[in-house]
Amino acid sequence: MNFLNELNNSRLYTFHSHTEFCDGRATMEAFARKAVEMHFTHYGFSPHSPVPIESPCNMRFDDVPRYLAEVRRIRNTYGDKCRFYAGMEIDYLGPQWGPANPYFTSLQLDYAIGSVHFIPAQNGTLVDIDGRFESFRRKMEQNFQSDIRYVVETFYAASHAMINEGGFQIIGHLDKVGHNASHYCPGIEDEPWYRNLADSLVDHVIASGLTVEINTKAWQQHNRFFPSPRLTDRLIKAGAPVIVNSDAHVPALVNAGREQAYALFA
Repeated sequence: MNFLNELNNSRLYTFHSHTEFCDGRATMEAFARKAVEMHFTHYGFSPHSPVPIESPCNMRFDDVPRYLAEVRRIRNTYGDKCRFYAGMEIDYLGPQWGPANPYFTSLQLDYAIGSVHFIPAQNGTLVDIDGRFESFRRKMEQNFQSDIRYVVETFYAASHAMINEGGFQIIGHLDKVGHNASHYCPGIEDEPWYRNLADSLVDHVIASGLTVEINTKAWQQHNRFFPSPRLTDRLIKAGAPVIVNSDAHVPALVNAGREQAYALFA
């Protein structure tokens, strides 16, 4: 799927949203109605993919057929007003599980977002480093021996591996580790070793031809985007395909921060 061709210069879209099938807080029906109310032209559902480990934020394997059926129902109900897509935000857990796994190809999704939320701790246990800082700080002590450099380096290494393995069209919030890392260690994103890691990933993304999302989920509360403006500027100047996604978990936020993100293109 070529998103830029599909959009035809429309800015009334988002391809990243979470509903009752994962950690979203409203039904797909409620999100669809909000998209129509706001005159969106394109709207993509992207539940957190099933994973073969315990995770309260991810959808269950048994719910996937019901999710796909609900996308079809919404298309039949609202398709004359907005184009709706069946996507999925697929967690990369390593070579054993990620967007390239044949399971996801078999679903015939309209698109896939590849994202890193889990990384292995030093003992090999997969740990979710996404979410609120309070949880992240606790995991730093309990799971990662308080080694923030290990966490950052492992996140970026996993992102490179995910790109190499493929199976997705959009890379999700590619530098999101920087948010919690910056709370844990203020100024870390300005340190040369961190900047080198982030720039190396951007170079890899540009070479890959992947579409990059500017993720606006943290704008209202934390006044930041993923990737950071510095990295976004590099991507735009390189001509990388870029879209603006809200990563909304409630219908009221499907367009939150997107206008501010477009100012980065000026």
